[in-house]
Parts: sequence; structure tokens; C-alpha cells
Amino acid sequence: MINPQPVVLEGHGVRLEPMEIEHAAALAAAANDGELWKLWYVAVSGLAPGRETAYVEAALENQRDGHQVPFVVRELTTGAIVGSTRYHDIIHAIDRVEIGYTFYAASWQRTHVNTATKLLLFEHAFETLGCQVVGLRADGLNLKSQQAIEALGAKKDGALRHFQARPDGSPRDLHFYSVLLSEWPTVRQHLEGRLRLHGMTRRT
Repeated sequence: MINPQPVVLEGHGVRLEPMEIEHAAALAAAANDGELWKLWYVAVSGLAPGRETAYVEAALENQRDGHQVPFVVRELTTGAIVGSTRYHDIIHAIDRVEIGYTFYAASWQRTHVNTATKLLLFEHAFETLGCQVVGLRADGLNLKSQQAIEALGAKKDGALRHFQARPDGSPRDLHFYSVLLSEWPTVRQHLEGRLRLHGMTRRT
């Protein structure tokens, strides 16, 4: 039975650090790069100006309840916090986690950061926690996120229509993806190949 806990994960130019209340201002600054909080169909809308402390407090409350493990993403060449991600919807009894609540400052999108972050999270989930499956999901309107997930090598499980409320209260369709433990070696190879194209290795 898996038991995800806050941990530091580092490699490929990024470091994932357990989210703390002290990170609120840096997360707000990252979300303001591109005004990501205006994207009403994603969770980062909770980082609208003045709401950053409440955003972090809610994440930490979910961590205390055992539902999530939130991280900040630090880019190591600059030392700046450039985004956030989480393990969520943790199902301990069947060794399953999902990766989500992910965002990056606009200036760091389409760089090595997302691939490196996902590789660290997949690696920790499968090789340390003992997960049998790692899931991901995306809003039906978030085509960029769907494409990014598919580019990681995850398989699409399907879509649930009118499944959940968005932060603004409107109904959302959700597209679900997953990587099984048996698929992890191929996905790892794929992600490491993408990072090499960015000139990134484990030690950089």
C-alpha cells in the first residue's frame, strides 16, 4: 500500500520542493507571468491576485488529509519558482496516484521544465512509492494540456462528460489518461529522449 509523503525531487534542471505557506508570493508571481489565473477552466484560477495564501492553505489542508502532495517547481539555472504540481486523488489501497494541478509561468512553457517535472514524478511514483498506475486528467477545453499529456506517452482512458464543476461553477468534461507500471520503462525512455533534445541530463 503506497504512502506518498512530502519529499524533494531533483534532476534535469528542476527541483520539486514540498509546498509551504512561504511559497505563496512566488507562486503568485509565476501565475502572473502570462496571467494564468485568468484561465477559468483550470485550477490555477485560484491564484488570482490576493488569493495566493488561501490557495496554498487549501493545498496544505488536502495534504494533511492524505488526499494530495503538493510541490513547487524550482528551475535550477535561475533559482526561481516557476510553477507547481501535485500528486492527487491518491488511492492507497490500489497503489494509484494522479499527477495534476500543474501550471508553469508562461515564459517556462514549452521548455524542459514540464518534461523534467513529469519524469521526476513518474520515477518517484513507480520506483519509490510502488505505484501500479499513475493517472492524469485534463479539462475538455484545455487542448494544450491534453496535447502535453499525450506527448508524455500516457494512454487515453476516455472522457467523462458533464462530470465536474469548474472553479467558476460551469460544468466540465474531463479527459482521463494513465501510465501503467508495465508501460513505465517505455515512457521513461521517451521522456529522457525529449530531455536530451533540450540538452538536459540527470545532473544538469
